[in-house]
Amino acid sequence: MSNHILGLILHPGKEWQQINSEHETVSHLYMHHILWLAAIPVVASFIGTTQFGWTFGGEESYKVSIENGIALGVAFYALMLGAVWIVGSLIHWLARKYPERPPRSECVVFAGYIATPMFLSGVVAIYPIFWVCLLALGAGVCYTAYLLYKGTPRFLGISHEKGFIISGMTLGWGILLLEVLLTVVVMLWSMGSEHSIMWSVFK
Repeated sequence: MSNHILGLILHPGKEWQQINSEHETVSHLYMHHILWLAAIPVVASFIGTTQFGWTFGGEESYKVSIENGIALGVAFYALMLGAVWIVGSLIHWLARKYPERPPRSECVVFAGYIATPMFLSGVVAIYPIFWVCLLALGAGVCYTAYLLYKGTPRFLGISHEKGFIISGMTLGWGILLLEVLLTVVVMLWSMGSEHSIMWSVFK
């Protein structure tokens, strides 16, 4: 697994310098960082939705079957892996006017490390209380924004003022992508939940 996780949490400025100096490939990023971290919210959601069920804080909960949980988990996992590539491509496009713009592959690597707090926040889905998950997701987004603002000037070799503009645009589009992703996941989960209820009725 990646050795940059603690560094990004404890001293992101220093860690960005280390990451930039490594010129990591996309395949190495996915094998040693993304594939492992993206599994955290997937596994936690699978356990939470199949064993405990979603709850809004009351006694009523909504479970999905094991079969539906596996299918939803695979779809959720694929969506997150694709989202990292999309955000990296977005950063590459937003930086098109800068002469020292890194190649697309390095932008994808940058996006992958930025997403670290959001992947880690997914662990709370192991006991999926709706408002707790929202708070954890909000915390993950906030720290992701901090990493983005901290790392963009170093990564693109630009001033903090220009970095603020790029990171702000990236964050805005990234949040929009997150909302789309969450909408898709909720729709898939709702379909799986309804299917489980109907199956239990006719079984």
